[in-house]
Amino acid sequence: MGEAIKNRYEFVLFFDVKDGNPNGDPDAGNLPRIDPETGNGLVTDVCLKRKVRNYVGLVHGEQPPNEIYVKEKAVLNRQHERAYHAIGEDISGEKSGRKGGNVDAARAWMCGNFFDVRTFGAVMSTGINCGQVRGPVQFAFGRSVDRIFTGEHSITRMAVATEAEAEKQGGDNRTMGRKFTVPYGLYRVHGFISAPLAKQTGFSEDDLQLFWDALVNMFDHDRSAARGEMAARKLFVFRHEKELGNAPASKLFDLVKVEKNCGDAPPRAFTDYQITVGTTPAGVELIELL
Repeated sequence: MGEAIKNRYEFVLFFDVKDGNPNGDPDAGNLPRIDPETGNGLVTDVCLKRKVRNYVGLVHGEQPPNEIYVKEKAVLNRQHERAYHAIGEDISGEKSGRKGGNVDAARAWMCGNFFDVRTFGAVMSTGINCGQVRGPVQFAFGRSVDRIFTGEHSITRMAVATEAEAEKQGGDNRTMGRKFTVPYGLYRVHGFISAPLAKQTGFSEDDLQLFWDALVNMFDHDRSAARGEMAARKLFVFRHEKELGNAPASKLFDLVKVEKNCGDAPPRAFTDYQITVGTTPAGVELIELL
């Protein structure tokens, strides 16, 4: 891996969904997440990190230094065992790896091996102890620019799961279900990248470029029947000259303005919006990656 990044960054990502569910809430029957007070749609930071992880794992084939720590069917303590084996330390006689384990060395190995650990951080003190890592890259929740409408659709499957169901239907064999979609929504998410925290995890310029690539391309490799059409639309990056930054993040985010240009009609396409960015303060460079 290369040298850790030396600049602070903030970014604004716009993505949209058409006839799909961008992030269902399992506690609400998988309805699209919303702010109940405003009706704006929400997408969690965890959902976005999952898509970044999936893209990096796909592109690099789960090979170090870009393996993925938090992934489907993962057993995290097995990865912690790998770390201690890699640094030549036998923890078989230790109680959960907590007595005498070289936690600092194990943590460093985990950062060097797993992209998502050195990017997003991780709590690795579960059982076999590899410590904790505070990641340099963080997302806020994605929030739709306007209120969203949730469409509810009945769907039919021309099959049943069991013989008992078939007998009840007299051989008709139909299963009814429900599907929820957002007709159209443009979502905005803010993100932050810390250079001091990047030093602690080894998050490098190569990692940064891979992260930008993931933001631009992650929806193209995340298709499903539930998500409809989703696409990254705009990615604005604010690069600070100083390691600790040259301007408050909130002021930079306020420079990015979104206006509807479809009158009173509900927005149904990205072209129904216009996005503009104001002049950045001294010491901050605006980079438009999409």
